[in-house]
Amino acid sequence: MSSSVPDVHDLFRSARDEGDLSSAAFDALSLNPDIGAQIQAGLGIAPDDVPASEVVLLSQLLDDSSSIAEAGNEAVLRAGHNLVLDAVAATRQADAVLAMGRLLNRADPLYAFAPVAGAPRLDAGNFRARGCTPLYDQTAVLLGTVLAKARDFENAGVPARTVTLIVSDGADVGSTEQTAASVRAIVEDMLRRETHIVAALGIDDGHTDFRGVFRGMGVPDRWILTPGNSASEIRAAFSLFSQSASRASQSAAQFGQAGMGGFFSTN
Repeated sequence: MSSSVPDVHDLFRSARDEGDLSSAAFDALSLNPDIGAQIQAGLGIAPDDVPASEVVLLSQLLDDSSSIAEAGNEAVLRAGHNLVLDAVAATRQADAVLAMGRLLNRADPLYAFAPVAGAPRLDAGNFRARGCTPLYDQTAVLLGTVLAKARDFENAGVPARTVTLIVSDGADVGSTEQTAASVRAIVEDMLRRETHIVAALGIDDGHTDFRGVFRGMGVPDRWILTPGNSASEIRAAFSLFSQSASRASQSAAQFGQAGMGGFFSTN
């Protein structure tokens, strides 16, 4: 394995200096050493260890707050996460797809970037919902990791496209560092480059305006789903994302089509 480990602060500084990262996004990703350490921990496999001329970075942030357990939705979130990995791993370009996963209530990544086929699947042993909903804080960590890893590959001469899913069944509760505005600054920088897709799934809790929450974070409306709080509706939403992610992973042209069309784009 390669021993080359980039420093995330250097990656973000170079992105800012070259105009790919705004000052607002840079500040959000440089608040304190903790966010840098969390992002660093998710970088995973080195570009030299990926035999591909271009890569797709697939990431998922799952809500593991207590309300998920109270609604009886732990099992369907595990299954939905696994469905996404399995669907993309079955595509022709799977060898060029790396996956990374985070939970809202876990400082370290569930798993750092690694080949999608070998990424850990969730079960009752590694996914239990029992925390709060620091949605803004952990979304910033997730997106920072995606940006840093994409930059890492680009510095190695390997183009990178990214597909990210954020899942929550409630509005932010517990964030101490980030706001909707700081997350939005990061998302807007990503979308401006047209090599990133950021999607969100808001599971109905009976009172949260998820479209408003995710729009406030910069997620395009076409990439927001708001399923009801039932296993069948949540499964259907994950299935729709898995189709979009699979299509986007196939080629730059299909990535562009998927990005513009959102969840309901056609092949």
